[in-house]
Amino acid sequence: MTGTKDFDDAPGYPAEFAERYRAKGYWRGETFGQMLRDRAEKHPDRIAVVDPAGEGRRWTYAELDLRADRLAAGLLARGIGKGDRVVLQLPNVAEFFEVVFALFRIGALPVFALPAHRETEIRHFCAFTEAAAYVIADVAEGYDYRELATKVRAEVPTLKHVLVVGDPGEHTALADVPAEPVAIADAPRPHELAFLQLSGGSTGVPKLIPRTHDDYIYSLWGSNEICGVDEHSVFLCALPAAHNFPLSSPGTLGALYAGARVVLAPRPSPDVAFPLIEAEGVTLTGLVPPLALVWTEAAAATPHDLSSLEVLLVGGAKFSEEAARRVRPALGCTLQQVFGMAEGLVNYTRLDDPEDTIVTTQGRPISPDDEIRVVDDEDNDLPQGATGHLLTRGPYTIRGYWRAPEHNAGAFTADGFYRTGDVVRLTETGHLVVEGRAKDQINRGGEKVAAEEIENHILAHPSVHDVAVVSMPDAYLGERTCAYVVLREGAEPVKSIAVKKFVRERGLAAFKVPDRVEFVEAFPQTGIGKVSKKDLRAAIAARLRETAAARD
Repeated sequence: MTGTKDFDDAPGYPAEFAERYRAKGYWRGETFGQMLRDRAEKHPDRIAVVDPAGEGRRWTYAELDLRADRLAAGLLARGIGKGDRVVLQLPNVAEFFEVVFALFRIGALPVFALPAHRETEIRHFCAFTEAAAYVIADVAEGYDYRELATKVRAEVPTLKHVLVVGDPGEHTALADVPAEPVAIADAPRPHELAFLQLSGGSTGVPKLIPRTHDDYIYSLWGSNEICGVDEHSVFLCALPAAHNFPLSSPGTLGALYAGARVVLAPRPSPDVAFPLIEAEGVTLTGLVPPLALVWTEAAAATPHDLSSLEVLLVGGAKFSEEAARRVRPALGCTLQQVFGMAEGLVNYTRLDDPEDTIVTTQGRPISPDDEIRVVDDEDNDLPQGATGHLLTRGPYTIRGYWRAPEHNAGAFTADGFYRTGDVVRLTETGHLVVEGRAKDQINRGGEKVAAEEIENHILAHPSVHDVAVVSMPDAYLGERTCAYVVLREGAEPVKSIAVKKFVRERGLAAFKVPDRVEFVEAFPQTGIGKVSKKDLRAAIAARLRETAAARD
């Protein structure tokens, strides 16, 4: 077995907090392996996972449980055991759950990579975690992951196993690993680490987020209660399965905790998702804002019956009010805004919230013991309603990143509050309104411009489909604003001066009117489908440099 075998690489919860969370019933002493076993014993013949891309496979809870047992035995036979890290990079296929539950059973730690990650990220994940194994698809979306695995394996000495769903090439087929189930001698315990998730940071290689069985399982059943998920629910996993949002809010793991059905969409586009909603009677799903906009526009022309869809969760980035108001009329379902982070805190608008609350806020925390602070630049608490930096701690928010003591010193306060990097305000009802990211604020000659505010106004233009406002460098003001705009299909052409006039006429201060407007057909995206503002900022900076060079 490879690497450190204890769990000292991640700061744990102080004893007094752990005792409090157990006493209040947040931490129920469950593990993921036992969770699946319990569901399989309770309703063995109920469908757990539907994989349309995998020849329409439909695994029952009993089948998934047995597959996890057999794969766990095969992994143990290959020397992969408790504490070992296994980088998992799979598309939305049923094997994703077979692998994660096998790892949960033996106490090995999945490291959740996204399908969009490539050599730089995967090499870092494997080397930094001293990974013992790497699990991949053979080819997905035209990309051969086996070639990537060959390169990384040659550079990371701990990486002994590459397991492939499909044709293994020079590696090992995942299908050849399972063995007869065996007793697990040192099964994981509820307070121990379950997996390592990736941070959602927009710069650099993501940090690793250590989650325990206790804390993550609480976020699942807490989410289920708020979102109305029970054994009759059908969750469509439209986003990449390894991402925190579709994994746990309430996500695939929340659905499996409830004994519900998970349907895997190979792609989130309406032409793929809408037929699945009709065929499987999907009741809820989660999308990022750009996809939610696409769905609302596609719904009017679809021949498919979407009436089973009860709840659309939108998260991963702020959903503007203008866009949020389109959901119910277009899709006929309740919008549930989600504002959360892989590090812990998750907020939901409630299903019975007034419509104005649903479309103008990003929800309230899951737990009564989620502690929220809104502070100024010097960590002074601000009055209710003021805009400031969000700090939080609670029964499912980590106390530090994995193997990152220097970063943790700045990312967490001395008394354990996590600095989220979000700029928010708290309403009288306890709902959070996200005003942006601290690093996304544009400092225009000393005037602070919140990108989301300007985006919300531009989205109100009848010809605008989507918008992203970013900073661009300026020798005089330091930063100016650039609005990238995607027009609605078939919309009349709009000039940049018209967009600026529209914003100005909505009564905004002059410094908030975009300095520049660029029209594009689509935005660059991150692996989860969020708009990549980092790439947009780089693009406009490069264009400005080219213009300056041409003048010289």
